Amino acid sequence: MEWQQLIGFYHTAKLGSFTKAAEATYRTQSALSQQIKALEEELACQLLERIGKRKLRLTTAGESLWRFSETVLQEYTRLQEELQEIKGLQKGYLRIAAPFTTLYHLFRDILKNYIQLFPQVQLSVLDRSQQQVIDLVKAGDLDFGLALESLAPKDLSTLRWQKVEMVLMTPPGHPLAQAKRVTMREIAKYPLILPPKGPKYPGRQTLEESLKKLGVNYHIVMESSNVELSSLYVEMGLGISFATMASQLAMPQKRKLTFIPMGHYFKPDYLAVVMRKDKVLAPYKSAFLKILLKNQSV
Repeated sequence: MEWQQLIGFYHTAKLGSFTKAAEATYRTQSALSQQIKALEEELACQLLERIGKRKLRLTTAGESLWRFSETVLQEYTRLQEELQEIKGLQKGYLRIAAPFTTLYHLFRDILKNYIQLFPQVQLSVLDRSQQQVIDLVKAGDLDFGLALESLAPKDLSTLRWQKVEMVLMTPPGHPLAQAKRVTMREIAKYPLILPPKGPKYPGRQTLEESLKKLGVNYHIVMESSNVELSSLYVEMGLGISFATMASQLAMPQKRKLTFIPMGHYFKPDYLAVVMRKDKVLAPYKSAFLKILLKNQSV
């Protein structure tokens, strides 16, 4: 069994596609297919089954080799980090993902400080939705992710970072901005700007369930997956919208908006560091967590 064969199999099994795996490993599909065929001949068993024209499925033997390959590649990465540490070098890779708003408002100073302390670490920072962050962490593609604690499954570890609370965004002078306690019935009277439907945006489902329980009609004037975009259209008067705001998150500075707390309807949540439970951290990765968690508000 050759090293490149194992890497090729790992990516093919993970991505479920020769095409995607070839792109990820910078090889041709033909070369990748030949490597896996050679593995199957050496191990005397079928590793992958084709489903239709493009999809692949692991056999029972393939699942065993998948677990083995994942462990070997994780240990290889860990070995590289240990060797750099022995040499006295804080050198390696750090892969992070968080939603746009978190990266835009909360991460800039943290990353700036980290880069100054660890200039030899190669950073990879991804702008992803909450659910995408969690999926990438589970797949082992990230060292850390930032997502709402309530969304993280129990098989992942979480470290609380920032307390977040639900607020309603309206233009200044809006009738709801004058109310002492805004109700869902009152909210339903105005056009709403909400995230798209689907598992990536659970807040939409929670809100609609609350409105349906009341039996009120409501109108969604716009779907937006980005709170910055939503705030722009709230400001121009298209509709009203919701956002989860961290205690250290500055409100959009160039927006003329009113933010109404909605804690009487929605429990507070926490923006948390999410990682795999089997994750072993090199010193330069632990240092990132220390810098990040200095900015706690839990």
